[in-house]
Amino acid sequence: MKQILAGIETEYGLLVEGRGAENQIDDAQALVRAYPGPCFVGWDYRYESPRADLRGFTQKALKFDPEDAKFDVGRARSADSEIRSDRVLPNGARLYNDHGHPEYSTPECLSLYELALHDKAGELAILRAARAYSEGSGREVWIYKNNTDFHGASYGTHENYLVPRSLGFENLYAAVTPMLIARQILCGAGKVGSETGGAARYQLSQRADFFTESASVDTLYRRPVFNTRDEPHANPADWIRLHVIAGDANMMPSCTSRKVGLIKIALELCKRNETPKWDIPDPMRAFRDVSRDEKREYRVELRGKNWTTAYDILDSYLCAYDSVFDEDESDPELRHVVLECRALAEKLRTGADVSHDIDWAAKQALLAQYVDSENVAWDDPSLRSFDLEYCNIDPENGLFAALAEMGSVAPLPSTEELEARLRQVFEPTRALARGLAVSKFGDRLMGASWTSLTFRGGYDPLEVLLPPDREYGPQLEATESVESFIDNIRGA
Repeated sequence: MKQILAGIETEYGLLVEGRGAENQIDDAQALVRAYPGPCFVGWDYRYESPRADLRGFTQKALKFDPEDAKFDVGRARSADSEIRSDRVLPNGARLYNDHGHPEYSTPECLSLYELALHDKAGELAILRAARAYSEGSGREVWIYKNNTDFHGASYGTHENYLVPRSLGFENLYAAVTPMLIARQILCGAGKVGSETGGAARYQLSQRADFFTESASVDTLYRRPVFNTRDEPHANPADWIRLHVIAGDANMMPSCTSRKVGLIKIALELCKRNETPKWDIPDPMRAFRDVSRDEKREYRVELRGKNWTTAYDILDSYLCAYDSVFDEDESDPELRHVVLECRALAEKLRTGADVSHDIDWAAKQALLAQYVDSENVAWDDPSLRSFDLEYCNIDPENGLFAALAEMGSVAPLPSTEELEARLRQVFEPTRALARGLAVSKFGDRLMGASWTSLTFRGGYDPLEVLLPPDREYGPQLEATESVESFIDNIRGA
C-alpha cells in the first residue's frame, strides 16, 4: 500500500496585552515576522486557487464573516505577501498570518507519527515567535491552540490529503463525510457550552457549532462539513488535495495521528470502491448532535426516519479495512489505528474512562473536578477560561502541559524530538527538497511554494516543480550547487 501524503495547517488563537480585535491582523503579522529561527521570506502564490470547486466550477467570491469585515474598514489594502508575512522553515513548513491568526502548516508527511510530531513542533515555532514578539513589544502574549474565541468566531485546523483525481467529488464526499461526523468521539478537542443552535453543557467538538452547509468551497463563513476547495498544489490532471476543515486542534499527538489515520482509512477504502454506505441527509445536524450528546449514545439520523450511531459508522469502516487489507498489505500505522479505535470505542460504550487518550475527555475530567471542588454550575463563565487554558501552548501556564507532567494523559514527545523536526524533515517527501532549498541555497532562492521552487539563474529564473509522488532521497542533501540540486530533482 502506498502511503497518502498529508499535512495539517493550524490557526492559533492570539491575545495580546492591551490590544483588541481591531489590532489582530497587525499583531499576527508582527508575531510571524518576529520568528527568531532560520527561514526564507518569499512565498510564491501563483499556484493557489481557493475559489476553485471540486464540483467543476469556480466560485465568484468566498463568503466572509461580516463581523470580521468590520475590522477591515478604513484599512489600506496591502499585497498578500505583506499581509501574510510568510516564512518558509528549514523543515519545509510554512508560518504565516491568516486573517489575524498566526498559522503553522506542517511539511507534507507520509507517516502519522511524523505528522503528529511536526504538528506539535508547530506549537514550539509559534511559541518562540510569540516570545520574541512579546520581548520586542513589551506586551504579554497568550497563544491558544483551539478553534473558538467563545464570542462567535471560529478559526480552523485544516487537514490536507493528496489523492488521485480519478476519485472525484461524489466518491470522496460519500467516503469522508460519515467519518468526519463519527470520528469526533475519538479525537474531538472538547468545548464548554455552545455559540449557536441552542444551549449545551459540554461538547466533543469545537467546530460543530459553525457548520451551516453540507458541502461548499468556503472556509471563513457559511462553513461546510465537507470542503470542496480544488487547489491540488500538484498537477491538477492527476491529483486532488482533499481539504478537511471539520477537525479540531488537538493537544494530544495521539489524537492528531488518530484523526488523520481515520480519514486515511476512509480514503484507502474509497480508492478500492469499498466505502461503507451511509445516507445521512443532514450532515450539519448529525455533526452537532454527536458533539452535544453527553449520554455517549451518539445517534446519527439516516434518511427514511432510520438512525444509526457514530459507533456503528466507525465500526463499518474498521471492519471494511480489515476485510480489504490483509496483514501483509496493510499499513502498520493504519492497522494500529484500527486496533486503538476499537478499544477506545468499546470504552466509550461501556462508560469507561478515556481521559488519558482523548482531548475532549481529558478536558472534561479537569473541568468536572473544578465544578465539584468549587460547587459551580457548568454554565459558570469561569469554565470557559479553564477551557482556553487547557489549550494554552506555553508549558509554564497551560493546563494540558500540567496534565502531561502529572502523567494524566498519554506521554508527549521530548523537546529534542520537536527541535529536530523544526530543523529538518525525516521523510523523503518534497518537503525535504523545500527545506534543503531554504537551509542550503537560501541566497539563491526567489520563491517557494508547495508546488515548486524558483531560484535565481543567469538572466532567467530557474523554476523546478516538486512532484508529490516521487522520492526525494539522501543524494539531494549531498548536492553542492543549485544547478545540481535542480538536476537531481528533475531526475537529470
